[in-house]
Amino acid sequence: QADRQTGRQRDSSTEQIKTEPDMNHCGLPEPLDLDLTSFIKASNDGQFIFSHCFNSEDLDEPPGETTDPQAGSDSAKSSKSRAHRRGRRGEKRARCSICGKTFRHNGILQKHMTSHTGEKPFPCTVCGKRFRQKGSLQTHMRQHTGERPFGCFICGKRFSQSGTLASHMRIHTGEKPFSCSVCNNSYSERGSNMTVHMRIHKGEKPYSCSFCAKSFVCKGNMQAHMRIHTGERPYSCSVCGKSAKQRVQLEEHMMSHTGEKPYPCSVCSKMFTSKSNMAVHMRIHRGERPYSCSTR
Repeated sequence: QADRQTGRQRDSSTEQIKTEPDMNHCGLPEPLDLDLTSFIKASNDGQFIFSHCFNSEDLDEPPGETTDPQAGSDSAKSSKSRAHRRGRRGEKRARCSICGKTFRHNGILQKHMTSHTGEKPFPCTVCGKRFRQKGSLQTHMRQHTGERPFGCFICGKRFSQSGTLASHMRIHTGEKPFSCSVCNNSYSERGSNMTVHMRIHKGEKPYSCSFCAKSFVCKGNMQAHMRIHTGERPYSCSVCGKSAKQRVQLEEHMMSHTGEKPYPCSVCSKMFTSKSNMAVHMRIHRGERPYSCSTR
């Protein structure tokens, strides 16, 4: 009978272990579903995101007035703890009176309000540029200090912003989460690559050459074109000193020193230093002769 009671107790204990969710210090289930940016930021900040609660540093303490410093500190900590638990539960208590957007606590709402008022209370002490949020100023300051606190754990390359690191990580993972709604081409970034691509479908060419009025879909292409008129060759070979108008031209030139030929012909396997040379070679196999004499 004692053995049966012990067995029932053991089964009850086992059942409790199986059914009771893992809890952390704030009394809520452990958050395991983090996006790539949050994961990278947390790991670089030294947060134990799988064994401890992911308490984002973006949760600033809501402002409060008190005459007792100790009491004020306890009150602020209590407010921050309550705001954190609301965020974990998906609760949003503070609402913007202008656009109706809701936030976890009043501190974040006050930051949001500057987007309506245009207020930029945080100036850079080096160049004078102003920012709406303290975090944006801190990120900007890394341009002056050269600080790059976010490192890729695969190749070691370092970045000043966690978002830039997240975009870089997709080079290693091959992830391309942003798709074109017209042709389904996919991209690793929502920003410049996607924006430039959509201009192709819309026929937009917002950048025009000031010499010949030729227009381009992106600023980089226009700048490269402008060197035809200016004669500028900003890319120099470190071996022979030869200069080029575009970086890709310099990279192809460097292969003449290294002997590298990364472009093989798919028919005869002959190797080439550039795609353009390979394309010309392919006409031999296809029998193409696109150039004809005008005097015939």
